[in-house]
This record gives sequence, C-alpha cells and structure tokens, in this order.
Amino acid sequence: MMGMRYSKLVSFLEMDPFKIAAQLAARDTAEQLLRFGFTEVGFSRGESVYLIETPYNYLAHVEEGLGTKSLVADAMYELTGRLYYDSIAQDTVAMIVNDMITLGALPVSVAMHLAVGASEWFNDMTRASDLIEGWKRACVLSRCVWGGGETPTLKGIVEPSTSLLSGSALGIIEPKSRLIRANIQHGDAIILLESSGIHANGLTLAREIAVRKDPLWKRIAHLFAPDRFRKEALPNGYLTELSDGRTYGETLLDPTHIYVGLVEDCLYAGVNIHYAVNITGHGWRKLMRAEGNFTYIIEIMPRQLPIFNFIQERGPVNDYEAYGNLNMGSGFALYVPEEEVSKVFDVLAASDYSSLYGAVHAGYIEKSEGRKVVIEPKNIVFEGSELQIR
Repeated sequence: MMGMRYSKLVSFLEMDPFKIAAQLAARDTAEQLLRFGFTEVGFSRGESVYLIETPYNYLAHVEEGLGTKSLVADAMYELTGRLYYDSIAQDTVAMIVNDMITLGALPVSVAMHLAVGASEWFNDMTRASDLIEGWKRACVLSRCVWGGGETPTLKGIVEPSTSLLSGSALGIIEPKSRLIRANIQHGDAIILLESSGIHANGLTLAREIAVRKDPLWKRIAHLFAPDRFRKEALPNGYLTELSDGRTYGETLLDPTHIYVGLVEDCLYAGVNIHYAVNITGHGWRKLMRAEGNFTYIIEIMPRQLPIFNFIQERGPVNDYEAYGNLNMGSGFALYVPEEEVSKVFDVLAASDYSSLYGAVHAGYIEKSEGRKVVIEPKNIVFEGSELQIR
C-alpha cells in the first residue's frame, strides 16, 4: 500500500550532514574554555546537551525550537476562539529541558526567543498573556527560573500573522558524580516513559493530513490514484473527531510532558542511570543514540494513544515510518541495570508525576556487532546506519 512518508516532508538525511559538519567545526573552538580554567566534555558533542567541566561542577547548555506546532495553535484559535498558546509554551520549554536532563544536568534558567513577522502580533494581549502564563508554568514544572528572552520582529522572514518559538537554557550537574555517561552495559533494562501525545515532533506530517496542501502529496495522488491509495483532506480539518470524541486539533495541542522532576528524583534516590534519551525527531531510532555496539530490544509496548492510530490511518503512515519518526506513545527512555528497575518505578509512584504519565519496563539491551533497535511486537528493525547524528 502506498503510504505517506514523513521523510519526504522533513528529511533528516538532508539536515544531519550539516549538523555533523557544524559539530566538527565547533570542536575546534573548545580551547577558548581554557582561559577560564574550564574544559569541554568531549563526549557531549553530538548528545542532546553540551557540557563544560569546571573545577566544581559541570555546566550545561541547550538550544531548541518548537517547530511548526504554533501553526496548529493559530488554526485552532481561528476555528474555535480557544487559545492554546499556554500549551505550546510548555512544548517549547519541554523540548529544551528534556534534552538537558539526558546527561543528568538540571535546568537552572530558561530564556524565551519569540520571533514574529509583524509587531502587531503583540496587540492580541489575551494570546500574549496565555503564552506568558504557559511559559511560567512550564518553568515551575521544570524546577527552574525564567531568566529572560528576546522578541525580534522578522518582517519578510516570518509570516506577519505567525510566530516562531524557541529558547535556550543553562543547567548544572552538581555534584559531578550525578553525570549520566553513556555507560550502557549488556543486560541493561529499557524503561519507556509515556508521552502525552505527538509532543512537538511530526507536526509537519500532522498538518499535512489535516489540509493536504503540499504539492508533493498532489503529485503522489496523481501517480498512484486508485481509490484505496488516495486520501483526501479531512472533511472537518482540525475539528475532525478522534475515537475518544476529542478533536484532531486539540489532541495535537496536548502539551509535552516535562520529565525533569522524575529524572532529578531518580538521581537523588541514587538510581544508577546508564543513559537517557529524549524521544523526539528520529522517533524510536533515537533509542540507539549512544555510541557503542548494542541492540535495543523492545518486547512490551506503551499504551497506544488515539492520535497515533488516527495519523497512521489517515496518512496512511506505516509502522516503519511512524516508529522511525514519531514518539508513538513514549516520550523519554531510561537505561538502568535490571536490578534498579524497581527503584525507578518506586520513585515514579511516590512523585507528583505519576498522575501525568506512566512507565513501561519495555525491554533490554544486548551487546552486539553493530547498533540496532528491534521492536519485536511490530516486527521492525532499525539499523545503526539509519541514525547518523555524529
């Protein structure tokens, strides 16, 4: 069956070589730290967070952006009059801080970068207030301070009616013993933390399903046009109802879970976290992000959320594309020794976060000749060559 390919809409194969080239050039600047008595943590190049070692601790830095999810919020605002800017504010902060905690760094301060196409965007004070309150709440959930930000007007770059949200954060690892190194061992357990939904990756695909405006899709539909292949725009667009009675648009805008509290509490409880992964772009391929030859075997799946069933059906998007690019119900992964699994679940059960998301002891890790992810219930294998981020 001809299906929609996310890689035709957003190509990591085209973007990743630039990222790798930038990392190589950036490494040459590391000597600038020596005048402060600091050094670069070399292995953090290519990780989700960049680390600097000082005599007393590790400093951490992350820069991240929301992507196109704001366009869904704009569409739903126009359709329903309801604001979702508090939700996309949390998405943006979550993108930043969930990256930061992958190496054990805790966010200290977060800065907002809000670019707009015209200064008139700020005249809608209700929308602006919604964004501010959402950003503040997300910082509280992240246990950090909102340190400031920047609000450029980029006429001719950003559309006048839209906004572009991103931000950065400073973090710290103290004491140094709380650094999460890529210390994966044969037999380690894989714990998957549930997502709230699509989070902030795959929105280009999700928007395409709602409106079918992309010229590429029209060419595909023209060439492969039997009725069983053709998918039209949703008759009610973002207001189309899912199986649980909620609309497609409001479900896409469910805010991303923030996993800072759980990871911090695990570290304070002495859980020996061998590695952590923020499952965003590249989907479940991210499970093999660490260097080293291991096979990551998934035996038990997280609960399936209606949004992913809907996207797969309406795309259509097959399992290989879906799990290779979307979080598919798992927003974060922890790798711990098998004997430490119960500690993680004890920490989660005792936390305020247990009411927001659950966790699944999903599988285990084996030493192997190469890197791969094996999702047994879906009969999917991702090879190491499919994730080139260093």
